[in-house]
Amino acid sequence: MSKQQQLDFHTRVIHACQTPAQWGGATLPPIVQATAHACPTAEHLSQTFAGQTNDHIYMRLTNPTSRVLEEKLADLEGGGGTVVTGSGMAAITDACMALLRAGDEFVCGNSLFMSTYILFANVFAKYNITARFVEATDMAALAAAINAKTRFIYLETLGNPKLDVPDLRQAAAIAHDHGLPLIVDNTLVTPFLCRPLELGADVVIHSTTKYLNGHGDACGGAIIDGGTFPWNDSSRFPDLRPYVDRKGPLAYLDKVWREHHINFGTTPAPLHSYLTLLGLDTLALRMERHCANAMEVARFLLERPEVAWVNYPGLADHPGHATAATQFGGRGFGGMLTFGLANKEQCAKCIDHLQLIYHLANIGDCKTLIIHPYTTQYLSFPEALRRKLSIGPDLLRLSVGIEAVQDICHDLGQSLDRLGA
Repeated sequence: MSKQQQLDFHTRVIHACQTPAQWGGATLPPIVQATAHACPTAEHLSQTFAGQTNDHIYMRLTNPTSRVLEEKLADLEGGGGTVVTGSGMAAITDACMALLRAGDEFVCGNSLFMSTYILFANVFAKYNITARFVEATDMAALAAAINAKTRFIYLETLGNPKLDVPDLRQAAAIAHDHGLPLIVDNTLVTPFLCRPLELGADVVIHSTTKYLNGHGDACGGAIIDGGTFPWNDSSRFPDLRPYVDRKGPLAYLDKVWREHHINFGTTPAPLHSYLTLLGLDTLALRMERHCANAMEVARFLLERPEVAWVNYPGLADHPGHATAATQFGGRGFGGMLTFGLANKEQCAKCIDHLQLIYHLANIGDCKTLIIHPYTTQYLSFPEALRRKLSIGPDLLRLSVGIEAVQDICHDLGQSLDRLGA
């Protein structure tokens, strides 16, 4: 273990992969806004195309600013390498497509982020790829859904917006018993609370747009390869063997980058990588505040007569409370909660009466954000499917920010006070 890895997370998140000597003494990496990079000789460029150097060629392939972000995220998640992308959905698409061909299947939790669900259920289906949806916390159902066509298991550390908490150790054991990798979207909890690779997962995905950036000013995604899955020993992935010869334990990440990231054009803007690096400096402090505030807001809402129910993993009666307490290391339960009012009309009134809390379609910002998923993100979903996914007309999703918690509660309180008006 390196000296860097022995540092506390609060320190590592600031100092990991800092190389001021390579940046002219600057303590922040330069924004390299160059489309292409010159090479000194014809032979050198040929070697770089062959992967024999670590130099840069063209922005769609790699970028110096984005590479710093890749190295830092690999360090924070405990992975072997990272590919950063232009959005979280780009990361999900690249990560999955690198393992899928027409006729393949995969198993996934059914409490997925809306766009992920649409990608898996509708878009992939057009290419004869089948997603087998199960309850993310039902390990027996997870195992039962696996068949000869299955290529991986896909879960979210914390479901969005259901907030269910799958047991990642059990899921990893099931996946590995069948020779499959486990892919985990860790966006909602971040490596501050949970590092899925340490629990047996093989690949971690992030929408860096959310908590990792934390300031609502940059869009991005990331795929972190743990470098531990035995791709060369798995009969399900014969097309990965050439990549094993090239990159060994990081064969999968090399395939993601060479076949999908480059050719799908999922490159992030260097400025967005830079802004994400800035946001990461305060990740640990922000997550502590997000978690503490969310716990207080959940307790506040429980006391309000207008609120029918509150869903937050930090509450003792939450079905995933014990699992979250273990997997998140006692550091908190995340910054997002949901709560219910009498009906969608009451939800609309509550939103309209808010004065401090922003009404928009994002999460993980420093600011507190609210949305009514039933009439926005899931508007196009059939009623039966919305019900199946626990997206009811009475549900409000609250991404709790880092403002003074008494101000967040006051804004919610004054809005709830006016529901009967």
